[in-house]
Amino acid sequence: MNPAWSVVFFTVLAGLGQGLAVCVAVAVLAGALPAASAFLSNAIALSFALLAIGLVASFFHLARPLRAWRAAAMWRTSWLSREVLVLPALMGVLALWWLALFTGRAGPLTGAVFALATIVLSLLLWLCTGMIYAGIRFVQEWAHPLTLLNYLLIGLASGVVLAAALASLSGESRLLAGTLPAAILLTIAAALGRLASFRRNASLKPRSTIQSATGIRARRLVQMSMGMSAGSFNTREFFHRLGARALRRVTWAAMLFGFAVPLAFVAWSWRSGSALPLLAAVAVQAAGLLAERWVFFAQARHPQNVYYQRVS
Repeated sequence: MNPAWSVVFFTVLAGLGQGLAVCVAVAVLAGALPAASAFLSNAIALSFALLAIGLVASFFHLARPLRAWRAAAMWRTSWLSREVLVLPALMGVLALWWLALFTGRAGPLTGAVFALATIVLSLLLWLCTGMIYAGIRFVQEWAHPLTLLNYLLIGLASGVVLAAALASLSGESRLLAGTLPAAILLTIAAALGRLASFRRNASLKPRSTIQSATGIRARRLVQMSMGMSAGSFNTREFFHRLGARALRRVTWAAMLFGFAVPLAFVAWSWRSGSALPLLAAVAVQAAGLLAERWVFFAQARHPQNVYYQRVS
């Protein structure tokens, strides 16, 4: 596929915001964070901002952004429509939680209710986003439970790394003590999940052939051209225009900067007690996950490409 950067940024930023929101919500329920504090208020505001920026970025993928509200109409059958409903619901809960903290009305019971709602809606949002792609059966690289698992683990890992960095800067020692080992475990789990999907995708055998794509049943069939003198939507949107070698390089960069280097920075911070490695981990991981999302889309082989082949 030819990845749309608007969707790449949306999935990375939304996953980061969800991960941070879930982390602080779990911390509130576990007693690692007080039900009302300046740190909690700031973390919720940051989660909301990340989700909002991601939502705005996603509009640039639409031909007519002003009609985006219509995407919710198919909620009975479409995972995209369900995502369009769940995302504003999560943002609404975060906004109400922040308002309760700002006005001083966030007690232990109120905080627990908001925390539980945040966790449930975040999990639903990951489910909707993952199923948008896992539900497309003819794209074999996506149609697997690993797609759902990777959205969940990558979002949680990046969110917990960000929460650890914020806790270190703010002196939240109890939260930091829990987020550092969680960041290491979740980053390792996310890396293993992504490696598993890469391994699976490398072993896939396309179900479509040039015979099935063209309807010509000849045993030996060779395509000499795309069949047109100029490009079209099909030849632009379903090819990433990079060779196999370049795609492998981006994949290695995604694994290195999305998982390996942040893992090393988190371990360094845990050992040294410094906040700087955690800040570096957040920055490096964000860049690596942008590359990882790009690969996620670029690696998908749409069956129509069997028909619109590129001829060297």
